[in-house]
Amino acid sequence: MIRILDFLFSFFGILFLWPIGLILYIIGLFDTGSPIFIQERVGKQKKPFKLMKFRTMYVDTKSVATHLSSTSSVTKFGGFLRKSKLDELPQLINVLMGDMSLVGPRPNLFNQTDLIAEREKRGVYNFLPGITGLGQISEIDMSTPVELAEKDAEMLRNLTVSDYLKYIFATVGGKGQGDRIKK
Repeated sequence: MIRILDFLFSFFGILFLWPIGLILYIIGLFDTGSPIFIQERVGKQKKPFKLMKFRTMYVDTKSVATHLSSTSSVTKFGGFLRKSKLDELPQLINVLMGDMSLVGPRPNLFNQTDLIAEREKRGVYNFLPGITGLGQISEIDMSTPVELAEKDAEMLRNLTVSDYLKYIFATVGGKGQGDRIKK
């Protein structure tokens, strides 16, 4: 049932939000010259997939977890995208393609070995990663791997269609801030 909801929500989201995506893309061209950010992330069964986002950091920024990045790496437009969560919009394509779900554990990088170990212990990689979830709306980020892996596992053990919708509406309503960047 959740895959059907993922497909429908992402399909209609892309269909209705493409004009906003186009505007953000054009602004991003002026901001960094390369508005789409594609990065290999850990997916279901620890298989790699290419995550798509609007670029929020300068093109030459080192590829590390967000909480290890500096605020000086984020462009002004990127700050707006992060605060509004519009940087996540291209991930609807990942959801449509089946690489992600709207709700699930945030996909991490392969170099986040502590988080990978903690998630693996708890069976988190048996599920698709997501754009949002209990960890995000609880404001738990990837800088606390044990706490995040525990929250991810809790969410996945108890995930219902009602919870799925609750997490989506909480995120759209502004709850949660995503991964924090060090000052």
